[in-house]
Amino acid sequence: MFTSYRRIFAAPGTVAFTLAGLLGRMTFSMTGVSIVVMIATRRDSYALAGTVSAAGLVTAAIGMPLVGRLVDRFGQARVTVPATVLNLLPAGALLLCVHYGAPDWTLYVCWAAASFAPNLGGMARARWAHVHRDDPEARHVANSLEQALDELCFMAGPVLAMLLCTALFPEAGLIVAGACGSTGALLFAAQRRTEPPVQPAASDGGSAGSPLRIPGLRVTASAFLATGVVFGSMEVTTLAYADALGHKALAGGMLALVAGGSCAAGLTLGVLRPRRPPVVRFLLGTAAMALLLLMPLTAALTGAGLGVLAAVLFVAGTGTAPTMVTGMTMIQELLPQRQLNEGMAVAVSGIVIGISAGAAAGGVIAQHAAPGTGYWLTAGAASTALLIALAGRRTLHTGGAGAAHPAPTHPAPHPAPAPAPAPAPDGS
Repeated sequence: MFTSYRRIFAAPGTVAFTLAGLLGRMTFSMTGVSIVVMIATRRDSYALAGTVSAAGLVTAAIGMPLVGRLVDRFGQARVTVPATVLNLLPAGALLLCVHYGAPDWTLYVCWAAASFAPNLGGMARARWAHVHRDDPEARHVANSLEQALDELCFMAGPVLAMLLCTALFPEAGLIVAGACGSTGALLFAAQRRTEPPVQPAASDGGSAGSPLRIPGLRVTASAFLATGVVFGSMEVTTLAYADALGHKALAGGMLALVAGGSCAAGLTLGVLRPRRPPVVRFLLGTAAMALLLLMPLTAALTGAGLGVLAAVLFVAGTGTAPTMVTGMTMIQELLPQRQLNEGMAVAVSGIVIGISAGAAAGGVIAQHAAPGTGYWLTAGAASTALLIALAGRRTLHTGGAGAAHPAPTHPAPHPAPAPAPAPAPDGS
């Protein structure tokens, strides 16, 4: 089973940047819980904690593509190092403002300013695309691995953050998250051997401007946004369902099962040799996700207990990995290499926005409807992702509207960019 993974790690430097990127991505999975617990404990307000956390997600969704554009223009190391150092300043200011009782508005400003970190998950995928630029099968394995690592972070990160905040002191989670993120990012940037070279603006003959001008990326990012709604609504609905049954403490473990199912599916997908084009695999992946995410809804409607729901959530989680893996593969092939980091950041931003919207809508449903009703939104969002993929399938072919050259001779493999996401959740 591990032969495929051993083969991609045979390239020099791949183990080093993968481990560094994994450490750096832990910060994204830890900060959400850390912020909420820290502010709720110190200020006695979950409302304030939730809105500050949401403000950070919104600015991160805006900031990631901007940082990605800088990475494409100047290179990963030249942007990652200063961005990481500068990001620590507002994060440190937030800790001080919370601890010393500064006005509430300072929390929003500090956390918003601290949300412009580099997208390590996207940069790791860009490195794999460069290292294995002439081997589509190896890129498929690498993207599967990266998705599994994203899910591993989202299983371990919230648990670690909660443990630190409750066992030590409220700020401990954010401090450790910042230490992991900055250390991992700096170690990642230090791996220069595998860093993709910067491409001149006109080197691939592509047009200037946002990568969203490429129709295939718009379709993929929209499908990822709907997938983000799946994640956000399923998280809140599961928490509410467990709480209604008197087992709120078990909700975290149930959510970890969703990530565990996705992680297992991602690793399994990596050892399967792809026999169909990425666009076909993407359509099949979104169809599987839409079908499997009917299971939690069915379980809730039939009044299933937590044991049954936990098993169902694990199985349902296996449906998200194929969508994410093949989506990131398409982005790599649709985009010119000079826009690869920005394009993958746009896709991740779509997921982040979807998570925020799904969590907000799921919270409203949980507040005013029966437990489990929010799974209607989860299933509907998965079906929407499928409909988006079907409607835009003609733009997803790598020989169509986005490519600029016929062969993958540059770091980012894009067979024909004329006519691509991973992560994370640094999603990560």
